[in-house]
Amino acid sequence: MAKNDLVSGSIWDEYSSIVADRMNNPRHMGEITEEQAEAMGAALIVADFGAESCGDAVRLYWAVEKDTDKIVASKFKSFGCGTAIASSDIMTELCLGKTVDEAVKITNIDVEKAMRDEPNTPAVPAQKMHCSVMAYDVIKKAASLYKGVDMESFETEFIVCECARVSLDTLKEVIKLNKLTTIEQVTDYTKAGAFCKSCIKPGGHEAKDIYLVDILADTLAEMDRERLAEAAVENAKVDKDFGKLTIVQKIKLVDSVIDEFVRPMLVMDGGDMEVVDIKETGSNYDLYIRYLGACSSCATGSTGTLYAIESTLQQQIDPAIRVVTI
Repeated sequence: MAKNDLVSGSIWDEYSSIVADRMNNPRHMGEITEEQAEAMGAALIVADFGAESCGDAVRLYWAVEKDTDKIVASKFKSFGCGTAIASSDIMTELCLGKTVDEAVKITNIDVEKAMRDEPNTPAVPAQKMHCSVMAYDVIKKAASLYKGVDMESFETEFIVCECARVSLDTLKEVIKLNKLTTIEQVTDYTKAGAFCKSCIKPGGHEAKDIYLVDILADTLAEMDRERLAEAAVENAKVDKDFGKLTIVQKIKLVDSVIDEFVRPMLVMDGGDMEVVDIKETGSNYDLYIRYLGACSSCATGSTGTLYAIESTLQQQIDPAIRVVTI
């Protein structure tokens, strides 16, 4: 059934159009045979992973070019729900063209983000967020088979929930993205803590280094700090008289303009800058900056680049701003 055939406002609307398309029209479902891999001058790798919690399973096929370790063909078979098919299809696609070492860096969050229509809108409803978890394990299983090592050797993320294979970074990302405030919501969205429950709080059958209650509290505190910082910048922008702002407000406002209009260009060329101080000199505001990275040795740092920074700040904030390098 096509997404457009369903009534607007139903749970189907919680799925991205990418997920809906890949459910019904997966691009990479199938298998790779030994003969096909040999014809490509590649080694065939077949890796299986099953999620005991929901019964979904996926088989990943790689044809890996022997001289370069590059994945020249990638297919999958999925035994599970439509979301598992969609996420497996995207996961398989993300592997194509990468070396094995590059592929093992693909995370569950990478898979879920690749299924979004909009960068800040989850691709699937909360109860289906766990379906991308299999990508984390099946990729590492395939890589371990190719390299002849244990899967654990590829572990680079701190896993909080072993049952659902949910990492600390994933938890913080999902809490922030969906503005979660309770452990029940965290479990609903990620499936962390949904099974043995040892990772929720101290007292379970298995001791943990960190628990969901701690992660939620720390992430909410971090979000509060970010909101306060953003509010300070917005309040500073509302006040059109730059001279009436405190030194902290001035620097926050300058930093926000630099982040939006200047820093991306500097970083693109391998450089950066930082605001050191702002001083009133007569009717002017002297902004002292320090170049970082490639900018610190660039010949245009005292000419074209400096003029561009000064001109931007004058246009966006106050024409009396002068920029001085130190």
